[in-house]
Amino acid sequence: MKSDNKVYNILLPIWLLIFFPSWLWLLLIPANYLIDRIVLRWSLGDMPEKGLFCRNHNWKICLAGFVSDFAGSILLFALNQLMFGMNDDVNSFISKAAVGLMFNPFSNVLSLIIVNAAIAISAVCIYKLDKSILGKAGLDIYQAKKSAIRLAIITAPYVYLIPSEWFYN
Repeated sequence: MKSDNKVYNILLPIWLLIFFPSWLWLLLIPANYLIDRIVLRWSLGDMPEKGLFCRNHNWKICLAGFVSDFAGSILLFALNQLMFGMNDDVNSFISKAAVGLMFNPFSNVLSLIIVNAAIAISAVCIYKLDKSILGKAGLDIYQAKKSAIRLAIITAPYVYLIPSEWFYN
């Protein structure tokens, strides 16, 4: 029996890959852990026993980073779904912005603003979570804020800006 069903390729934006566990995570998790460790160690300055501090608390920082990246992805996903559902006209500004969110945030001003807002929201989440983690770990409030702000700025998910269409063309 021959089936009339057709299967099509699915093109996904990079920021959507966080929702789908894959072999790629085997590379991303250690890379994120290493980057967080380097930034945390650097941000601690002349603190004695900073190597031990990093060993004991870096996994929490890394987990907070993934949670924060997930928050930004949820925002992008929700706004993308809302924008696609708002207008049936494929040539409308909103529809073009929704396509821009999926494939190239630089193709539309609104999509670029939304992606940058998602990065900023993720960075704020990173800051708040890391400041809490570092404060509970015993750092004074000034050092916890300084380290958290550096982690937030350096480890924000700038990968959301990479146009997915580069990988599909």
